[in-house]
Amino acid sequence: MKKIIRIGIIGMGGFAGSHQREVKVLEGEGECRLVCACDPDLAKFEGKMTEWEYPRRGVRVFDDYLKMLDACAGELDMVVIPTPVPLHAPMHRACIKRGLAVYLEKPPTLNYQELDEMLEVEAQAGKLTQVGFNYIVEGARRKMKQRVVAGEFGQLREVGYRGLWARSAKYYNRAPWAGRLMLNGRLVLDSGMGNAMAHHVHNILFWGGTRAVMDWAPVEWAEAELYRAHPIQGMDTAFVRAGLAGGVRLTAVLSHACWDKSERLEWLVCDHARIEWTHGQGYTIAWNDGRKEAVPPEAATLAANHRAYYAYLRGEAERPLTRLADTRPFVQLCDLVYVAAGRINQVDKQHTRWKILPGDDAESVQIDRLSAAADGFIQKGRWPSQQQMPWAGPGGRAAVQDLPRLRETVEQMAAASGVADA
Repeated sequence: MKKIIRIGIIGMGGFAGSHQREVKVLEGEGECRLVCACDPDLAKFEGKMTEWEYPRRGVRVFDDYLKMLDACAGELDMVVIPTPVPLHAPMHRACIKRGLAVYLEKPPTLNYQELDEMLEVEAQAGKLTQVGFNYIVEGARRKMKQRVVAGEFGQLREVGYRGLWARSAKYYNRAPWAGRLMLNGRLVLDSGMGNAMAHHVHNILFWGGTRAVMDWAPVEWAEAELYRAHPIQGMDTAFVRAGLAGGVRLTAVLSHACWDKSERLEWLVCDHARIEWTHGQGYTIAWNDGRKEAVPPEAATLAANHRAYYAYLRGEAERPLTRLADTRPFVQLCDLVYVAAGRINQVDKQHTRWKILPGDDAESVQIDRLSAAADGFIQKGRWPSQQQMPWAGPGGRAAVQDLPRLRETVEQMAAASGVADA
């Protein structure tokens, strides 16, 4: 008989609500049971708790996650942590020390030193953590990676991502930590690269790991130019080039300061073919000899990721989809771009345009000719500052050995932003 996985969820708002809904559905399918949940503002979620049928399901409710863990640890198999990123490390530690497995939403942290501390804590765990980078669950993705690793397309030379995804002022006003480099003296480093498009950054590092299917390429160095058009402390636009282990090059452009074009495209360049994956559209393979191949899209659902972790906890799967250790290249790359760039270039208002997009009630910003700058960088390797973009400024380069300069660099960036650290 299949073991029903007993779950606790920390949080009810934001993306925690998505976990609440999916667990309710999976519970109805006999996969799991929600034992308990918590939120510091329970009164705010009275309607949601009714909608999620807590009384009928017998879900115990708490206003503090430590109270919940102390009261319910003996009744749980796993805890879901879909909370703000700065809270991940202490919550993860509290669960592990109570012998509980953890489903930890992405990103696990955006501080390489904190990740090392989390891995030290996890060394005591009976079961490995699964980090919620959702797209690795796609069977088509892992089959494509198998073909890459087997050498079907020749040697892998480059992986890349072009992500143009407008986010309005409402997005940056949703939480005190949103768009921040630091908060109350602590590194936050929230950005499109580390948060909204973190899945895709993690994905291209997955493509770059050629030692095995479930491998992520270590980062050796990075170059970056960073920009800010929104009135935030951090950056909303990044142009990144990096060197990965094995000689693979990484190229990426990521921006939330754009609305004239929306795109989420990953690519691989091999000796014999170019492979592209477009969000929602699947894969295209263009062979150098003129052959074309298409692989249809596959939904990377939250429910599928839950099921995969349940299978691991039941002993039916060898490992979680993304282990905490697998996220080290992602966290290091997110940190290294700040050290490499050395500054966040403020885009002058005269080079931006603002408007309210359909379905939103707050303005979004567009950096002039951003899409053209992305084309020049991706196709010709020219940085915006080399393309004579009037809003552009230089960046720099750093090796992974330079990561100890992260805090000093970020403190200087935060001070230069003019946004208070509180």
